[in-house]
Amino acid sequence: MSSVLYDTPGPRAKRRNVLLSVVFTLLLLLVLWWVWQKMDDKNQLEWNLWEPFTTDAAWTTYLLPGLGNTLKAAAISMVIALPLGAVFGIARMSDHAWVRGAAGTVVEFFRAIPVLLLMLFANEFYVRSTDISSEQRPLYAVITGLVLYNASVLAEVVRAGILSLPKGQTEAAYAVGLRKGQTMTNILLPQAVTAMLPAIVSQLVVIVKDTALGGVMLGFPELLNSRQTLAANYANVIPSFIVVAIVYIVLNFLLTSFASWLEQRLRRSKKSTGAVLGEDTVEVNPAAVRGTYGTGENTGGGGF
Repeated sequence: MSSVLYDTPGPRAKRRNVLLSVVFTLLLLLVLWWVWQKMDDKNQLEWNLWEPFTTDAAWTTYLLPGLGNTLKAAAISMVIALPLGAVFGIARMSDHAWVRGAAGTVVEFFRAIPVLLLMLFANEFYVRSTDISSEQRPLYAVITGLVLYNASVLAEVVRAGILSLPKGQTEAAYAVGLRKGQTMTNILLPQAVTAMLPAIVSQLVVIVKDTALGGVMLGFPELLNSRQTLAANYANVIPSFIVVAIVYIVLNFLLTSFASWLEQRLRRSKKSTGAVLGEDTVEVNPAAVRGTYGTGENTGGGGF
């Protein structure tokens, strides 16, 4: 099917696409074969290196607890960062200059700092200024760094999603007497959710992966950090990296698949039925009509 951005390929284009697909597949198989040979030369394919992953001990002792900590930190960070980002994103569109300026300064500041530095600063703050135990401190530091960074990123996602809506939506809301706050919460945000959903889920994938920074620098026992302990006990560094990478791929694939399903569901739920309402079906609020057209007895007395 042709569109403005895409033309249906003809016979020559189809042959070229098939040829490119075959070449790419062959190159991919060649790379995989090369990797397999290199691993075999280094004795990384021996069964004793992979056998621990077929037992319950490797999973229940190391990988699953680490995965649980990864999901815990990511979930808490997202639950806090999403509403906080929405607040700052809306604040950046405020009619008041001081609100826009303050929100913009906060967003740009925390978006410019690497998330690892935010985690390190947060950990140092908790060491010097709080009584949080050393066991819980890495979790708090990781969550703090993820929230500060991702809330600033999500603020821009929310702002862009709202600004992507047609201006007629806002004008129609103002025409029926809605205030700006009511327009934002009842009209703009519900429609912008569908447009923002892919970017929000992409940021959730980033949060899941960034928890590994806390494991490397702060000793937070997340999935990648737990892999290090497992590899030290079983002497299978390369196989443990491969298994953990597969776990991350499966986890992020599930997140993106759920997001695609949710986006399609939201789009279907927002589709109009196309039914035409008759005059007897529509309930008219006389007070709203008088508020719109004035309080005069005729259109000439209190109109526009």
